[in-house]
Amino acid sequence: MADRDPVWRSGDRLFLLQYAQTYFLQQSGQRALADLRTRLFRHILGQDQSFYGRYSTGELVTRMTGDIDALNQLLSASVVTILTESVTLIAVIVVMFAVNWRLALLALAVLPVLLFVTRYFRRRIRGSSRGERTALARISGFLNEHLHGMLLVQLFGRQAASAEIYAGFNHAYRQALLILRRHSALFLAVQEILSSVGLALLLFGGGSGVLAGWATLGMLVTFIQYAERAFQPILRLSEEYNSVQIGLGAAERVERMLASRSRILSPAQPQPMPPVQGALKLEDVWFSYDPDAAEKLAAQTANREPVSGNATIAPQPAGSGNGKTPSSALSPQTASIEWVLRGINLEIPVGQTVAIVGATGAGKSSLVGLLARLYDPQGGRILLDGVPLTDLALADLRRAVAVVPQDPICLAGSIAMNIRLYSNDVDDATVRWAAEQSNAAHFIERLPNGYEYHVEPGGANLSVGQRQLLALARALALSPRGVLVLDEATSSIDTATELLIQEALARILHTRTSIVIAHRLSTIRDADRILVMEQGRVIEDGTHSELLTRDGAYARLHRSGMGMTA
Repeated sequence: MADRDPVWRSGDRLFLLQYAQTYFLQQSGQRALADLRTRLFRHILGQDQSFYGRYSTGELVTRMTGDIDALNQLLSASVVTILTESVTLIAVIVVMFAVNWRLALLALAVLPVLLFVTRYFRRRIRGSSRGERTALARISGFLNEHLHGMLLVQLFGRQAASAEIYAGFNHAYRQALLILRRHSALFLAVQEILSSVGLALLLFGGGSGVLAGWATLGMLVTFIQYAERAFQPILRLSEEYNSVQIGLGAAERVERMLASRSRILSPAQPQPMPPVQGALKLEDVWFSYDPDAAEKLAAQTANREPVSGNATIAPQPAGSGNGKTPSSALSPQTASIEWVLRGINLEIPVGQTVAIVGATGAGKSSLVGLLARLYDPQGGRILLDGVPLTDLALADLRRAVAVVPQDPICLAGSIAMNIRLYSNDVDDATVRWAAEQSNAAHFIERLPNGYEYHVEPGGANLSVGQRQLLALARALALSPRGVLVLDEATSSIDTATELLIQEALARILHTRTSIVIAHRLSTIRDADRILVMEQGRVIEDGTHSELLTRDGAYARLHRSGMGMTA
């Protein structure tokens, strides 16, 4: 037993070295992947709204899960195999050349062909991997859309049609996967053929060498074993090559997403945010959802093309300088841009409640997006308390302008969490105050566990009215003194909930500057001022009684029962 101790000690050392190598490599790889997940999610959170138009939900989920998993496979298994097999291959080649360089050249004669084949299949495997991930992203997006809209599918009996569309996406994914597997299988088969050709060359050339005297029979037999030992790591590396290419393709897609830059950024040196008073001013604001609108304007400026009479365009990119493009430079035909807002000039003093009405597509919700700086106008500028929005830090601006959206959003968690929305600055007392001010406390206190009641994803266990009351409470809690913007907050709720919201608004609106987008007369007529929008312009401005007296667009809408939509 004593004679075997050195062997056991050697085995123990080898085991410990292998364990340490695998453990530390895995630890560093998983730490890097965890950091990458966090970095990618933070990057997605910081993007502007146009980003979410370019990437579907399925694509974003695939980047965060499938592509990260491919990188995990690359770092956890492929890297270890590549390192160990590469060292083995290099060691065998060195020994072969040290023993007999002629036989070594014969044994490795197929390596140039192998390199060419590898380069050929690299492009195809990576391209087919890209196609497979794109097809998977389409499936993920379709599933996400239909699982969220299952009620709609079932109400209109579209299960069979949805299943047929899904089968088409699934077939496309299967085809993309088969293409990837076919390229991988062909690559491995070619590797096997080349290894057999290399062995045949060694036998033929080595046999000639034995007859010529520059090699011995024993040396040839040894080199056959060397060649087999050299091609084993090559074949293993080839097997991992598919995973490497898939992982590198995933890395390219993640890197491409990380390279996208938000167009809505805080300035490098933002102005300090004073206590919010709520005075708003819009100076000649032009806006289009065309993501290239600013570039089109700049190109037309460079060409100095006339657009209206003798006027020429002289725009500045949004967020630079004062961000203002002269109204004389812009027209509905400017650079073939489809304008959503056209030359809006508006001043809202502190504490005023302004209602905005108009037909679908008039630009009401777009105006809300500009006030919260979800978008920047291509022309003109917007000021809050005399400060351009582009000069304020985004975090400060979003605290100063609270938006209650038309479609209230709830996240999985408690009622209290949905009101404070992860903010450590909002304590329990503020949560309860906001719920009471918004009249959300009426239903919250009747729920099991009250403010700790668990809300399911999307607020599935709450009614639309309850979600809307929570959204109003959230706006009050996170921005207790800021500008309040209600985007059709009463459009899809029952009469009882509308009465609660109306009572809450009567209590809230007189204390702050408020903008109310609505089509219900009960929400509009008590406003200090009513704006009527049509095709991106403000066509009427006045109180309820003044606008009725003018007998214009508002009066016609009023006579029709305010049958307008957001």
